Amino acid sequence: MTTLRLDGVGKTFGRHRALIDISTTFSTGQVAVVLGPNGAGKSTLLGILSTLMQPTTGAVLWGAERMGRDSNMRTAVGYVGHEPGLYGDLTARENLSLFGSLYGIPDVGARVGAMLTRVGLGDVRPDAAARTFSRGMMQRLSLARALMHEPPILLFDEPAAALDPQGADWLTGEIRQERAAGRLVLLVTHDLDAAASVADQLLVLRRGRLTFDETRAGGFAPEAVRSLYQEKTRAGG
Repeated sequence: MTTLRLDGVGKTFGRHRALIDISTTFSTGQVAVVLGPNGAGKSTLLGILSTLMQPTTGAVLWGAERMGRDSNMRTAVGYVGHEPGLYGDLTARENLSLFGSLYGIPDVGARVGAMLTRVGLGDVRPDAAARTFSRGMMQRLSLARALMHEPPILLFDEPAAALDPQGADWLTGEIRQERAAGRLVLLVTHDLDAAASVADQLLVLRRGRLTFDETRAGGFAPEAVRSLYQEKTRAGG
């Protein structure tokens, strides 16, 4: 089991402290869910974990290796956000081929075909531009892109936003599948029921501070998640 460890991580923007002394450990084969109100520091945390942002203080360690913008650890991370981050004028295959080439994946064509099938887009018209896709199709393609280089770490930032219930259920199943594959999955969401459905580890941020961090072998019941969230995000929680 490989761990992703945050050791005293802080992030300051001018005089604003977005994250304050965050220390925690995430493990492969588990889903960690980060909750918190707007402005709690969730997006900043994801920015640091994705290596797109440097912490002001502290360190992020993947096993024994330090992660950061100047490290070679960026390839360890796959990212799926509420915005798909795809090129709308390119086809599904062209989008994945582009990302595959950036990561130097051998036999990109075969990998693209396998990933399109993996996310249920194998039968999409080959000449259809991504901008013509439904929201659900875009998120499927976004997941395929994130998995192209087989990263051990998957970051999800509100991935179910604007998805219909069927699409949200599909996404929950994919998150569970990636956990079963041994990946470390970290999900940021406002949906407390969605959090309860997948979380092995639950974290709550409030005003840049970690107010709750616990791993439970049996997961978290929806009622427990709602109660914990209310308790740990209120003033003095």
